[in-house]
Amino acid sequence: EVLVTVEEGAIGGFASQVLHFLAHEGLLESGLKVRPLVLPDVFTDHAKPEKMYADAGLDSAGIVRTVFATLGHGVEAQRA
Repeated sequence: EVLVTVEEGAIGGFASQVLHFLAHEGLLESGLKVRPLVLPDVFTDHAKPEKMYADAGLDSAGIVRTVFATLGHGVEAQRA
C-alpha cells in the first residue's frame, strides 16, 4: 500500500530509479502510494549526520511520520 524510499542524496538518485521501474512495469496504476525521502536540494548548515537526517525527516521518527501520514493517520495513531 505504501512504498517509502530513503536516500542520503538529493533528488535524482535511487528514488528516481525505483519510480522509473514502477512506472515502466505499470505498478503505479493500482493505488500504490510512493513517498521518496531525500535530503533537500538547498544549502544546509553542516552538522552531525544524525542531526541533518533528523532535520530532513530521514531518521526513524521522520520515516514513521511519513508512513502514518501517507496512510491517513495522525501522530496520535503512532502513540497507540
